[in-house]
Amino acid sequence: MKQWIAIAGSTALMTLSLPAGAWVNGSAPELLPTPLVRQAIDQDPAVLEARRALAAAGHGAAALRVGSHEWTTRATVQSRRYDAGGRSNEWEAGIERGWRVAGKARLDGDIGNADIDIAKAQIGEAIHESARALSDLWMDVIAARRIKEVIAEQRGFAQENLKAVESRRKAGDASVLDVNLATTDMIEMDRQLSAATTAEAKAQATLRARFPLITDLPQLVADPQPLETPQEQWRERILAESDPVRMAEAQARKAALLADRMRADKTPDPTVGVFVASEARRSERIYGVSVSIPLSGTYRNERMLQALQEAEAARARLDGKRRALEIEVGGTYIDATGSFERWRLTSQGLASTQSSARLTQRAYTLGEVDLQGLLLARKQALDATMAAEQARVEALRAQSRLMIDAHLVWGLDDD
Repeated sequence: MKQWIAIAGSTALMTLSLPAGAWVNGSAPELLPTPLVRQAIDQDPAVLEARRALAAAGHGAAALRVGSHEWTTRATVQSRRYDAGGRSNEWEAGIERGWRVAGKARLDGDIGNADIDIAKAQIGEAIHESARALSDLWMDVIAARRIKEVIAEQRGFAQENLKAVESRRKAGDASVLDVNLATTDMIEMDRQLSAATTAEAKAQATLRARFPLITDLPQLVADPQPLETPQEQWRERILAESDPVRMAEAQARKAALLADRMRADKTPDPTVGVFVASEARRSERIYGVSVSIPLSGTYRNERMLQALQEAEAARARLDGKRRALEIEVGGTYIDATGSFERWRLTSQGLASTQSSARLTQRAYTLGEVDLQGLLLARKQALDATMAAEQARVEALRAQSRLMIDAHLVWGLDDD
């Protein structure tokens, strides 16, 4: 049963509407239309979260562009008493604000734009991961249905065997042991069919809980196609379309901008204001301009050095992200080509093995072979089928990963 669950990937390419052209040898039917898929993906909580994060980044960028300096009002009221007698009620009022110098306003705007680029890359990655999840969940449902069909077919064979054994037993041509073996086989098939039915229902519930719009589940077992596009072309395409790489690039750019911002911050921002005052029993009016400038010290220098090191770390992270992706693409491509070759080899003798099992089944019904020979033939056919399907799933899953990562399906290249 567990081995048959692995056959789920034999429908991997069913989740993809493969594009024609140099990337693939043909195209599979578009079983899930792109508009429906995109609507389902857009309603995925992870994608909605990323879109809200982009909206927040837009407001943050707008705040950075206008700056944190705001107008400040101040007022002072005092009473002056003279030694010669009498009092003077006096007041002062003013308004002031800080001003960004040394190109800080431009740097803040660039930092805000980098935050928006990061948020956009996060949306692309959320859509990409959601597409992967949809593909996997949809394959799980179709695979579970395929498993149930295969087991139901095996149950039909077991039922025929049991009837044949019982008939032979009545005729004196079969032993009690044969009846027991056939009954045990039938019970095992019933157990596996029940488990397969439960697995299918569970898979459907999981899919519809994550993507409620996906309700139509057609069936198709596709054969993998050899990859004619060279590995280098896959690598370049996936690197160019990789949202994690774009995110790392934007983060490295932001870190460099923050370092420049800290360097510029060593020049403190002045605060400039104007004020008016009334003194000497309202006989004097004072008008003036105030300027205050903080003195730069060790704190600003250390923060600049910290930002410079963080920028270097971000560049190293970007390089690591690219290398890790290259390794992943290479491994996936090798898996796809290797598993395709294994599927081709194992499938060559599959038809004859399955034909032999069918002939043995018929021969047993006619009394030409014993039960042990039939069970052996069925086991050989099942083993051959599972070996071929295992190679098929490995090839199709690897090809599917390449297609999704390269943004060649469901309009992922538009994000």
